[in-house]
Order: sequence, then structure tokens, then C-alpha cells
Amino acid sequence: MSITLHGIGIGGGIAIGRAHLVTHADIEVVHYQLTPEEVPREQARFDEAIRTTRKDMETLWGSIPENAPAELGAFLSLHIMLLNDHTLSREPRQIIETQRCNAEWALSQQLEILLAQFDEIEEEYLRERRSDVEQVAQRIFKALAGYDASSHTPVSAGENTILVAHDLSPADMVLFKDTAYLAFITDVGGPTSHTAILARSLDLPSVLALRHARELIDEDELIIVDGIHGVVIVDPDESILAEYRARQQDWQVKQLALQDIRSRPAITADGVDVELFANIELPEDCELSLQNGAAGVGLFRSEFLFLREDDLPTEEEQYQAYRQVAEAMQGQPVIIRTLDLGKDKIPKWQEESDAPNPALGLTGIRLCMAEPQLFRTQLRALLRASAHGKIKLLLPMLSHIAEVRQTRRHLEEVKTQLREEGLPFDEQIELGGMIEVPAAAVAVAHFLEHLDFISIGTNDLIQYSLAVDRNDDAVSHLYDPLHPAVMQLLRHIISTADRVGKPVSMCGEMAGDPQLTRLLLGLGLRRFSMLPIQLLKVKQQLLGADLQHQQAVIGQMLEASDPDVLRELLRQLNQ
Repeated sequence: MSITLHGIGIGGGIAIGRAHLVTHADIEVVHYQLTPEEVPREQARFDEAIRTTRKDMETLWGSIPENAPAELGAFLSLHIMLLNDHTLSREPRQIIETQRCNAEWALSQQLEILLAQFDEIEEEYLRERRSDVEQVAQRIFKALAGYDASSHTPVSAGENTILVAHDLSPADMVLFKDTAYLAFITDVGGPTSHTAILARSLDLPSVLALRHARELIDEDELIIVDGIHGVVIVDPDESILAEYRARQQDWQVKQLALQDIRSRPAITADGVDVELFANIELPEDCELSLQNGAAGVGLFRSEFLFLREDDLPTEEEQYQAYRQVAEAMQGQPVIIRTLDLGKDKIPKWQEESDAPNPALGLTGIRLCMAEPQLFRTQLRALLRASAHGKIKLLLPMLSHIAEVRQTRRHLEEVKTQLREEGLPFDEQIELGGMIEVPAAAVAVAHFLEHLDFISIGTNDLIQYSLAVDRNDDAVSHLYDPLHPAVMQLLRHIISTADRVGKPVSMCGEMAGDPQLTRLLLGLGLRRFSMLPIQLLKVKQQLLGADLQHQQAVIGQMLEASDPDVLRELLRQLNQ
């Protein structure tokens, strides 16, 4: 009998194939007593397991594919940081000595203590790190058991294999990155979890937060994954198979049709010009952006340079990377966001933070203000690269006007240095700011007095406005772009920028969601920035948009408060 499961659809179309189950069963831990003479040898065995685990994880770091999202490196960086923390790497040694027990038992005792502490934390973001601690501990257990992670490769995937897992760790994602699976489904996760980021970057059909899929699906069982509607059908009958094969074929035909609009201008059916930009992680992403008709780079995340190195990148290394992007985009604008570390983006060279809430701590522009030498080195590299293309600067996580004023002072001092050194740069380089904190959204008019342009970062704006950790499976269903408060904030930001004549773009997940394209157009947005693979899908939506006839529905959406009503109006808007 077929079973239908519902979760969060990440997109990528429809896949029909055979299930391959990824097992992460806990290793059974036995307890045995040691003699005093055996304790040093057992501690040495534990130390060796830590070294092996660290080496394996660093090897995985080095094998991250060039086209992988920068967040993948950030997640692995977090796991390496947890491994290096004394609570995992040193405390079990003390337990081995005091209790005279084997290393596995000592690690299990320490893990219980740590997980209990995480369960007591009220702040959602920190409590979510519980799963990361468990994943790191499991790797240490495997090392103690003699499991050779470096020689492990995923089971060879056939042409019709669908990956089924309770969850996927950053290490799993590196291993599976180049394996030809048709789709991903997991029991946990949210629309912005690390599994979702991987699936979206690969444009694979994916459904997350299915709860019990791993228990209900058998190895090699036939399943349908509908990433569009967030549905998984287990053991479908012939009629359901026929229906979904037809849907799959229809979706594939529509994907091919997207190629026909590559060179068409981004103009709505009633003649409104729209600009579509690309969000990129690496200089190599420029080629795909141009192929899909991007009008430029709306967001280049510069932190990839800082996340993939053991040490801080030099000014010259940064300059060459920024110059490569500027030249690759052939004169089109390139908006480069200054360093945005913190939260879950923790480089190898940065010391572990003991901040009680990293998401509200020293992150984004705050870190740059606290580390002026680090910031000025990046500004020098960015300014030097501006001589080779149309580079603009973007400041993340603004919340105070003083942050903009201080940045401009740094800029002027760096410009003076470069003039004295005879190094060319764009004297009129533009400075913009990310509007992703509710305070900045409400006071956007004041920020626009000091900025040349703004970009709306919807991921964090929604997270902070709704007090929802977008990476926490327990509350991810509350992360809602259609929340009335979110829509009112977006309308306020866009209309305020239009009123003062300053450019406003959007670079968050909302900008790349074709289901929201016409809504955002109706709110007045004319500049969208998204993953390169989303460009043609969004263009297709805007080409069919008639804003004059859709304003009535937009007005109803802005007045509505019932989620069901909002989604019905959105359906009407997209017909």
C-alpha cells in the first residue's frame, strides 16, 4: 500500500527512483574497568582517535568542490571547532583517569553531560548546536572503533537512486556532493538548513522535515519525490506513477523552455523594466551567471576567502579574487559584501566565541568595526580591484548610522593611502548597506541619507522579525515570508527608497523564489538578486506579469492576516 508523506519542498522538480537509506545508527558503547597501568594507554588511544577525526575532517574540508556553497565550509568549520573544544577533546581523558574506564564509555558520559546542558538552553540558535555536537561525537566513536573515514565513499549510486536520511551532516554532504543521486529527502531540516542549501545549489528535487521517512521507507523501495509541492509517495501504484511521470515530463519541458528566454529582456507583460542579478560564492560562478542572463552580481559573499584558509587571506590574495570577478563580469556591476563572519560562519583562524547568543553578537559590520585592521585590509583590496570593473561595496548587518559613518572614515583614509602609493581605484565607488535587521528596516530613511543604495537580506530580516531561528527544525515552520509584518516591512523599505530616489534590491531567498516574483514586483521591487540557477525561473514569472491588473490582488494581500487567505491570493496572482 502506498504512503504519502508531507514535508518542506526545496524545489528541483520531480524525481522517481529507488531509495538508498543512509544509516547513522549510534555505536553501542560498552563499559569496562581498567587497571591503573592501563589508564595512560587508554588516554593515548583516545588522543589518537581525536587526531584521526581531526585529520579526516580537515581532509574533507580540502575536498570541498569548488562549486560548493560557501556555507558548506562554514558548517565543517563549526564541527572542527567543536572537536577542538576541551569539553570533547580533553574532558573524556579526565574521566578515563578518575573512573578508570574505557575511552568509549568516558566519551559517552561526557556527551550526556553536554547534551543535557544544551537541552536547558532557552535560546533557539544555541540549542540547535546540540545536533552538531552529536555528529562530531559519533565521528570520534567511529575512530575509536577503527572505522577508516578517509577510505569511506558513498555507495555507488545508480541512475535512479534517491538518498533517504534522518539528517545529513556537513561531512556527509561533502562525500555525497559528486555522487549522482536523483534527489534528497530527510526527516529533519528546514528551508534554509545546510541540507537545503546543498540541494538548492545542485537544483535537485528535495523534501525535508518529513519526520519519519527514514523509518517508513525500505532500501530499494520505489518512491516519488515532488520537490515542488513537498510530497513524497512511497510504493506508488501504477495510476499514481503514470500521473507523476506525466508531471515530471511536463516539468522537464518547462525547464527546456526556459532556455528560450535567456536572451530576452527582463520586461513585464505591461512594459516594466526589471533587473536580475546573481548571488555568487566564488569567482568561478560568474560564467554560469552570464550564461543565464544576469545583469551583474548583486551579492558576492567575500567571506569564502576567509573560510577556506588556515590563516587570514592577505591583501594581495583578496585583491586577485575581487579583480577576477570584476573582469569576468565584463563591465557589469559587481556588488561585493564586506566580511560577514559570525553565527555559523566560523573560520579556522578565529578563536571560539563564548558569546551567549552569536546571532546577536559580534557579527557582520560589528566584527569589522571591532577589527579595524582586518577591515581596512579588505577595503584596500576592494578599492584596488575597483580599477578593473564596476565594483560596489555592501555592508552587512547594519543597525546604527554610526557604522556607516565610521566605514566612510575608513574608506577615506584608505583612499588617501592608495593615492599616496600611486595605486589606481574608482574614486566614485558606491557604498551600500544590507537591510536585514528590523531596526534598520524601520529607520531605513535615515540609512538612505548616508548610503548610495540598499539591498534587502530577507533571510535574516524574517528571522529577526519573527524571532525564528531559520536553522532550527523545531520552529522552521514559523519562518514565513508571507507573514503580514514581513510584507509591511518590505513595502516600507521599497517605497521609502523609491521616494528618495535610491536603488533598492533584494538578495535573500525570497528574491529567487518564482512563486514570490509577482508579489515582490507588486510591492515595487525592480532589482532581484539570486542563485544563478534561479535566474531563468524568475524571469519566466516576470515576463508574464501584468502589474496594472495585479495591483488589486496585491492590495488584498497587504490587508490580509489569515495565512490561508494569503496563500489563495498568491495562487491567484501566479495564475
